[in-house]
Amino acid sequence: MMHPADLPDTVSVFPLPGALLLPRSRLPLHIFEPRYLQMLDDALKTKERLIGMVQPNPCQSNDSKLHQIGCAGRVTQFSETEDGRYLITLSGVSRFRIRSEQDGFTPYRRCSVDWAGFDRDLGKGEVDDRFDRDGFLTLLERFFSSRQLSTDWESLQEADDELLVNSLSMLLDFDPEDKQALLEAPCLRTRRETLVTLIEYSLRGGSNEETLQ
Repeated sequence: MMHPADLPDTVSVFPLPGALLLPRSRLPLHIFEPRYLQMLDDALKTKERLIGMVQPNPCQSNDSKLHQIGCAGRVTQFSETEDGRYLITLSGVSRFRIRSEQDGFTPYRRCSVDWAGFDRDLGKGEVDDRFDRDGFLTLLERFFSSRQLSTDWESLQEADDELLVNSLSMLLDFDPEDKQALLEAPCLRTRRETLVTLIEYSLRGGSNEETLQ
């Protein structure tokens, strides 16, 4: 587990629409663009081995077009293919807020960041004491059935609250702006409520009827 003092003031950022990383969760990535291959090589040379995942923000009027809040992950697994690509896993460490983008000579983007306000990300796993697990799984079953998706229901039932909510937030195919809302949720309960709202909205075919909560 990393401590606040271990977190750098600058991180390399990987803007990838729809790719969500959350603290204490794992995100597999396939790296093949030359600039991001160099980013990975450079990250592996540092003690922290951090890469920041950030959603592009097409609504921003300035040139950066990045959402202000992202999540840094530590490279915990990687393998190289015969043609020079990398298969890596990022383990979520902490969210951050972008203060400014740095000018430099790297082909990838680097940002000065602020870790304040995300202390809970470095602590133990969160618990949602108002989680209606049976009701949530019933709703999830309806959602999977409507999308003709399959899953390992036994693993879902055995997963703890945080792993269940965070994994689904990362894996389900929501719009990038919805993914950003899940990232910015201040606590597990709020993220679970947001996730439920998104699932219900999808089940209603995107209509604005009152939610089922």
